[in-house]
Formats: sequence, C-alpha cells, structure tokens
Amino acid sequence: MKQPAVYIVTNKRNGTLYTGVTSNLPQRIAQHRSGDIAGFSARYDCRQLVWFEVYDDMTSAITREKQIKAGSRTRKLALIEGGNPTWRDLYEELV
Repeated sequence: MKQPAVYIVTNKRNGTLYTGVTSNLPQRIAQHRSGDIAGFSARYDCRQLVWFEVYDDMTSAITREKQIKAGSRTRKLALIEGGNPTWRDLYEELV
C-alpha cells in the first residue's frame, strides 16, 4: 500500500537526524535499517525511526519535507520530542 509520508530517522537520541519523504514508509525504513540506502543516512548510521507524518498526496508530503529540512535542528528536535519524548523506535508500529 502506498501512503506518502515524511519521516525522521536518527542514530541515537539527540544524534544525527535525517529527514526524508517516501510513498512507502515501512519499506523505506526497512531499507534504512538494513543499510541498503547509500548516502547520508548510511554514513551516519541513521536507522531508528523517531518521527513521521502521513499525507494523502505526495505533493503535500514533499512540501512538508522541504519545510522541515529548511527549519532548524531545534525545530526538528521539538517535532520529535512533541510526539515521541522517549525517542523510541517507531518502526515496530508500522509492521
């Protein structure tokens, strides 16, 4: 099932953050967890899903991703802390 989503993965609490957009969140996070996606998230071992939002259409998801990426680290931390104050890995909720 395809469902556009914006997400943040990290390597540890208050660690490196990676923000992305996808049409299949469970599949994309599985790729991050297995290290199949080369680049920034693999280089910094960002495998833990700590925040996500789902959207009805990809255009809205991409707009939100750009908004988050343009924001400060402080704003990203506030997003995570607001919905996931213990920084638990949310991947298990997807599968």
